[in-house]
Amino acid sequence: MGARELPTRRQPKIAFRINLSTGGTPLPAPNSISPDKLAKIIGTARAPLLLDVRSDPDHAADPVLLPGAIRADDRSLAHIVARSPGAIVAMCRAGHRRSQGAAAWLRSEGIAAEYLEGGFDAWRKAGLPVIDPTKLPNRDEQGRTVWVTRSRPKIDRIACPWLIRRFVDPKAVVLFVAPSEVVGVADRYGAAPFDIEGAFWSHRGELCSFDVMLAEFGLNIPALDRLATIVRAADTARLDLAPEAAGLLAASLGLSRIYADDLEQLEAGMLLYDAFYRWTRDATEETHTWPASKPRAE
Repeated sequence: MGARELPTRRQPKIAFRINLSTGGTPLPAPNSISPDKLAKIIGTARAPLLLDVRSDPDHAADPVLLPGAIRADDRSLAHIVARSPGAIVAMCRAGHRRSQGAAAWLRSEGIAAEYLEGGFDAWRKAGLPVIDPTKLPNRDEQGRTVWVTRSRPKIDRIACPWLIRRFVDPKAVVLFVAPSEVVGVADRYGAAPFDIEGAFWSHRGELCSFDVMLAEFGLNIPALDRLATIVRAADTARLDLAPEAAGLLAASLGLSRIYADDLEQLEAGMLLYDAFYRWTRDATEETHTWPASKPRAE
């Protein structure tokens, strides 16, 4: 009687780096990520799902979250496995048993998971950004926040969903409805209305809704502050505030004419704001000319 074949689990991809001390032999990278490295990918399309597995007392002692993080029980992660096909980073207070155990358990289920080196304490010590979760609307049965605004978006109503999905809740649901129905839909579906007169998440004085979200969530990131100036300038017809605002306005109006479906326009707009954010973060000093150099005269 032949040996019975055992079922195999889906294995996560393993990253490798070169160990120079052993003559270039590739060794598995440790299953951790440093605060600085994680901070670089938060806010980008390739950011992992962040699980805050701190104990309730630890969270109560400092009740903020890393941007985009959700609270989770490190011993009850089956629901995370069921709906999280991408990479995950687990974080506890100091980077010990809770986060390392959660990451190991997730890897055993075939998910690419790491833990945050030094945990929440190291993140705070490095002065990296956090958000105030008390301002978040209630989550639905699938753990998502739900937001609703006016249909046919142009600037603020694309910029705000981008900010929410990149820095607040990656799984956020955004609903676009007729202006007269925003409040009613918000009440019926437990959604947070935004960029509509009278709403909490809306213009205040000279500030646009994007500015308000940054302030209320406490997102103190220089690149976002610079982006906010561009958004405000384009959204409130004050193009003199930032030379880049004219380009954002032109691209936004162009997208609104390319797409009849608001959600398709939002998906295209996500890439647009990804590009503006990376420029404000990494490329403001770079210039481009053509030709780069002229041939020297003989």
